[in-house]
Amino acid sequence: MFDKFHEECGVVGVYGHPEAATLAYLGLYALQHRGQESAGIVASNGEALISHRGMGHVAEIFDQEILGRLGGRLAIGHNRYSTSGSTVLKNCQPFVVEWAQGALAIAHNGNLVNADELRSRLEARGSIFQSTVDSEVIIHLIAASSEATLTGRIIDALSQVKGAYSLVFLTENRIIAARDPRGFRPLVLGRVGDALVVASETCALDLVDARYEREIEPGEIVTVSERGLDSVHPFPRQETHACVFEYIYFARPDSRVFGRNVYEVRKTLGRELARESPVPADIVIAVPDSGVPAAIGYAEEARLPYEMGLIRNHYVGRTFIEPSSSIRHFGVKVKLNALREVLAGRRVVVVDDSIVRGTTSQKLVAMIRQAGAREVHVRISSPPTTHPCFYGIDTPTRAELIASSHSVAEIRAYLGADSLAYLSVAGMYAFAGQRANFCDACFTGNYPIPPGEEVPVRQLHLFEACDR
Repeated sequence: MFDKFHEECGVVGVYGHPEAATLAYLGLYALQHRGQESAGIVASNGEALISHRGMGHVAEIFDQEILGRLGGRLAIGHNRYSTSGSTVLKNCQPFVVEWAQGALAIAHNGNLVNADELRSRLEARGSIFQSTVDSEVIIHLIAASSEATLTGRIIDALSQVKGAYSLVFLTENRIIAARDPRGFRPLVLGRVGDALVVASETCALDLVDARYEREIEPGEIVTVSERGLDSVHPFPRQETHACVFEYIYFARPDSRVFGRNVYEVRKTLGRELARESPVPADIVIAVPDSGVPAAIGYAEEARLPYEMGLIRNHYVGRTFIEPSSSIRHFGVKVKLNALREVLAGRRVVVVDDSIVRGTTSQKLVAMIRQAGAREVHVRISSPPTTHPCFYGIDTPTRAELIASSHSVAEIRAYLGADSLAYLSVAGMYAFAGQRANFCDACFTGNYPIPPGEEVPVRQLHLFEACDR
C-alpha cells in the first residue's frame, strides 16, 4: 500500500531468565517495525526445544497460554518480512532442526547473495530443503561440516556465505549470536539482572529493562552458556559497511544503532537538508512517522514552524476492502489524511525520508494541494534512490526506481510539486563526518559484495504485492 522500502527482519535472544520466552515476545513486540509478515519463538527447557510460529503480527500470534508452553530459561525469536522465499508458514523463523548433535534453531536478519549457488551445491550432495529461504542454507552447511564442535561448524558454514547476516542460534543449553564481517545489519548485547539479551535494536532492550552493554562486533561470534560469555573473531578483518538506510528509515527513532541514536541522526539529516535546499515557506510538515525527526531538524535549521499537516491512521491492517466507487487517492488516504486547517493558503515544505517509485509521493502532493496549500515543496532527507539493495531489504529492480531513470526536474514534474530537492550523499554523512564504514549502495551503486544475477528477481514478490 505504501511506496517504501520494506523492513527486513528482527531477531532477539534471551539466556538465563525464568521468563525467557516472555522477554523474547516483548523484544519482538518492540521490533515489530522490522517485519510484519510472521513471527516465531523457540524456547529451551534444558532438554528440548519448544517452538511456536505463525503468520501476522506478534500480538496476533502469541497469547498467555502459548507463552506458558514455551517454558525454560533460554529463547530466541524472529519477526519476518522476507527478502527471499515466499509468504508461507513453512518459511517462518526461527527454524528448528534435529541433527546428530541434538536440536538447533536459527533466526536470521539479512540476505545471502550466494544462497542459490550454495543451495544447488547442497542439493547435488543430497540435501533436502523444507523451505525456500536462504537461512536454511546455513543450517545445511552446518550439518555438512566436518568440524567437531558446533561453534566450529558455524564458523565453517559462515565462511562459505556471502552477504549480510545477523544471526541467533539456540541449542538446549546455549545461545550463539553472529554478525557478518562487514556489519551490514545491527545486533546488540544487553543484560537484565543475570540474564543476557541480544537483539536487532536497543529498543527491544529498553522494553524488557535490559541494560545496553555493546554491539556484537562485525565478524564476531558470541556464545552464551553456563560458562558465561565467550567471544571469537574467526574471520579475516574487512572494512565494515553498516547500512546507512537503518538511520534514514528502518530503525526505530528511540534505538541506538551502530553507536548512534537514530532520532538525533535523522534530525541532523533534516538540518543539513535545510542548509543545502532552503526555500521560502510558511510551515514545515512531515510524512509520518519516519519523516518526523528530519522535518523537525529542517524546521529548526530553517527557523520555520513545524506543524502536523498530515495525520496518520495507526490502525491500518494489512488488508482492507476498497470501495467499488472511485475515491481519489484512496490507498494513501487509508493511512494519511491532510489537515486543511494547517495547510490552507500556506507555502508548505513537506519532508520525507525517501522516494522509491514516486506513486505515493505524487498522491500526497495532490492531497496537500486539495487541502488548500498554496505551494508544495518536497524535501527528501536522503539522496535519490537509484539502485536496489541485496543485503536484507525488500526492494524493486533498478528499472522501477524512479530516480534511476529520471532527473530531479522530471521527478518534480511527475510529483506535481513546486520544487523538489534531495539530500546530497556528502550531506547524508554530516552526522558521521566521513563516508567510510557505511553501505550506501542504494544511492551510489557501490556494492561492497557484488550481487548475483538472480538476486533482483528473488526480491520482487513482496514489493509488487504491497504496491498499490
